[in-house]
Amino acid sequence: MRNRRGLFLSLVVGVMAMGVVATAVADELLGILTKVDVAGKKITVEEKESGKDVVVTITDETEWVTKKGTRKVDLEKMEGFLTKVQDAGKKGIPVKVTHEKAVASKLEFQKKGNPKKQAE
Repeated sequence: MRNRRGLFLSLVVGVMAMGVVATAVADELLGILTKVDVAGKKITVEEKESGKDVVVTITDETEWVTKKGTRKVDLEKMEGFLTKVQDAGKKGIPVKVTHEKAVASKLEFQKKGNPKKQAE
């Protein structure tokens, strides 16, 4: 009986460790959304710290996080919103992108101000 408990405990600890490693792999990108490519399912984000453009791929599993909850990303709506913002004289939309190897898993629009402070 004692061997089974040890095996079960080892199994639980192993699963938990894999979960921690999986979440640690994802990177966060803070910057300004400057371009939406609907046909290519890609967005371009100008990184806040370096000023470099980073192209991120959007998949069917990518979530768009809002105050009302999460939903699937609609690139056409996002492109329309970005056009309105840019027509108003702004560079783009402050955004935080959670991604792994330039494939986005989550997008969050940031409020005006410092996106880094908003993320904390």
